[in-house]
Amino acid sequence: MPDETTPEDDAVREDSASEDQANEVNGSNNTAPAGTTGDDAEQPEGSGRSPVVIAVIAMLLAIATLGASAYMWRNPLTPIDAPTAAPTEAPEPTFTDAQRDEAKAKVCDAFLVVSTGVANSSALQAADGDAIGALAIATNARLALYGGGVYMLNRVDPATEPQLAEAARAFGTALMDVGAAAVANIPSDDPAHQERVKDADDENAKLQGICNPQ
Repeated sequence: MPDETTPEDDAVREDSASEDQANEVNGSNNTAPAGTTGDDAEQPEGSGRSPVVIAVIAMLLAIATLGASAYMWRNPLTPIDAPTAAPTEAPEPTFTDAQRDEAKAKVCDAFLVVSTGVANSSALQAADGDAIGALAIATNARLALYGGGVYMLNRVDPATEPQLAEAARAFGTALMDVGAAAVANIPSDDPAHQERVKDADDENAKLQGICNPQ
């Protein structure tokens, strides 16, 4: 039978075929890749972790860094094999003969002044019934003892010979002990006070033998 289709029918069929091909192409583009779920297909490209999670991680890293820095500051690293310098003793000072002689003269001159002052103040006597005079004499004796002891200690120089320096310090300390007891109005018959006076006399004789040998 002869084909009775008209040119209009052919045009309709061609349009329908074109639409089918277009639908097939669009459908293939909109189809999700194999192996992906619906949530993965809908997730926008370039999305990552939540900003809150990132902030927490950054804060923890900062805390860890600060802790490590503080530990290193309190516990600095030292080389294991680093040699340690041995402690060195200061060299003994050296003095010339002139410096030693000058130091001895200074101590012995001070001894002469102090011993003379103590002897003179102790020899003073107030008149009978003169309370003010008695108080003045006692005050002068205490000053001679305590002040004389301090003066002796201050006259010892580094250049002073060890034996002389030791005797001068012992004499000055003994005088200060007797003077402090006198200021405290300790009775002269107190056994401890008598022992202090004896020590002062012994140190006086020792220093006398060094400064004025017979």
